[in-house]
Amino acid sequence: MGALKPWHIAILVVVLILLFGAKRLPDAARSLGRSLRIIKAETKSLQDDDRDLAEKADAQAGYQPLPPQGAQQAYQAGPQQPQTAPYQAAPQQPVVDPVQRVRDN
Repeated sequence: MGALKPWHIAILVVVLILLFGAKRLPDAARSLGRSLRIIKAETKSLQDDDRDLAEKADAQAGYQPLPPQGAQQAYQAGPQQPQTAPYQAAPQQPVVDPVQRVRDN
C-alpha cells in the first residue's frame, strides 16, 4: 500500500480520457503548464521584492541625518562654554480684535 504501480497509472489515464475526451486533454495540459509558469513567475517576483525591501532597509539603517546648521558650526569650532545670557522676551504687541479693526477702517 502506498507506491503507485504502472497499472494504477494506466487506469488513471483511461479514466481521464473517458471523462475529458482525447481532444481536450492536450488543451488542459497546456493550460495547466501556463498556469504553473505564471505561478512560478509571480512567486519569483515576490521573493525579489522581499530582497529589494530588505536591501533598502539595510541601506537606510546606515544613514544618519545631518545635524542642524548651528550644530555643524559648533562642531567645527570645537567645544564652547554655554551661554549664560538671561532670556529676553520679544516685546508684545497689543491684541487687536479683527472685527474692531475692520470697523475702525
